Amino acid sequence: MAISSFDTSKTDLKGKSILITGGTGSFGKTLLRAILDNHEPRRVIIFARGEYNHFLLQNTIPEEHVKKVRFFIGDVRDVDRLTMAMRGVDVVVHAAAQKQVPLAEYNPFECIRTNVIGAENVVQASIKAGVKQVIALSTDKAVNPINLYGASKLASDKIFVAANSLASGTGTRFAVVRYGNVLGSRGSVIPFFRDLIKKGATELPVTDVRMTRFWITLDEAVNFTLSCMPMVQGGEIFVPKIPSMRIPDLVEALSPGMPVKHVGIRPGEKLHEIMITEHNASHTVDMGDRYVIEPEWHFWDRDDLADKGFPTMPEGFEYSSDINDDWLGVDELQEILTKIPEGGE
Repeated sequence: MAISSFDTSKTDLKGKSILITGGTGSFGKTLLRAILDNHEPRRVIIFARGEYNHFLLQNTIPEEHVKKVRFFIGDVRDVDRLTMAMRGVDVVVHAAAQKQVPLAEYNPFECIRTNVIGAENVVQASIKAGVKQVIALSTDKAVNPINLYGASKLASDKIFVAANSLASGTGTRFAVVRYGNVLGSRGSVIPFFRDLIKKGATELPVTDVRMTRFWITLDEAVNFTLSCMPMVQGGEIFVPKIPSMRIPDLVEALSPGMPVKHVGIRPGEKLHEIMITEHNASHTVDMGDRYVIEPEWHFWDRDDLADKGFPTMPEGFEYSSDINDDWLGVDELQEILTKIPEGGE
């Protein structure tokens, strides 16, 4: 099956002010474009620390949208700068993170400062500034983590869920969006493989031919995030139903007949990824095109989805890339790859 299309028609951002942390990254740029093209915001604030990346993004904004976009140089490690940037903001999408697994292992203090302390700073600044809604991006690597990046994102998820208790009297609500690998994003395997093929490689390195991954396109990751906004009551972790893919099938889609070289699983890498564990099954509901992990306990007002008739997952349920019901085949991957720029997005 192909990757699902998520309905954003109920997402109301008209006349609102939105801030995107890590806004110059692949996700942030795609989200910015989607909001400007389809949702009539009052303004969108790009919050990121790289001056040059701000400059590059500035030069891509269509003339009709220039007055709606603000470029705010800042770091999520700086709570005062965040608070200043969030003045008058209605919605925050927190996409800033240190994501590279090997670099996080080698630079653990930096990973913690960005992914954990940064999450705490976003919570504090959002409450202080009176932001109405905060959605934080997570990752499948946050589930049963075996590397520091995953562990830091698990801590981040816990911070954003618990933040609803801290903010219960203020009206600020926090939720998390968790999805799998993004096809074609910067730093993903697709630009890496394409570069090797362009350089004349006669085989492609594969860590383990049994490896499976959840996959989603960048546009659908953005649409899923937007589609979750009307559903937020506080404390949810939204998980899209997306297909899995076998790594050898990706190689075949990129270069039919190309041999693979088995290089062995890398430190901090799993054979398969999990987005919902058995422990979470009892408080996970099925909403058709997504699962919602509801908070196990909460001290703020919300209507539990299970009480509204949405089915709770059975005991022993686990949402793992190797036992998924939905798979991307070689033909579907080839079709998707035609839409992904050569250097990644």
